[in-house]
Amino acid sequence: MFRAIFELILVIVVITVLRSVLGIISKAVSGAANANRPAQSSSGRVPLSGELKKDPACGTYISASTSIKETVGGQTFHFCSKQCRDKYVASLAR
Repeated sequence: MFRAIFELILVIVVITVLRSVLGIISKAVSGAANANRPAQSSSGRVPLSGELKKDPACGTYISASTSIKETVGGQTFHFCSKQCRDKYVASLAR
């Protein structure tokens, strides 16, 4: 009876130690992978708050602070990407 309890406790301890070691290795590997990645600019981050504007080309809502702005006919439009801006400006030129 005591031997079964001892073996059960031993198995739990071994599993706990293995999980800890694998967690440390996983963090080290992901840290090394992130070190090779170029730093992300502040424009690539998603803002946590702020006014949302609708992109007239694709209908996506984008933060006014991070959007690409284009003034057409005295009115400012907000775009999610340069492609959407170019698409919208091209549609006006037709």
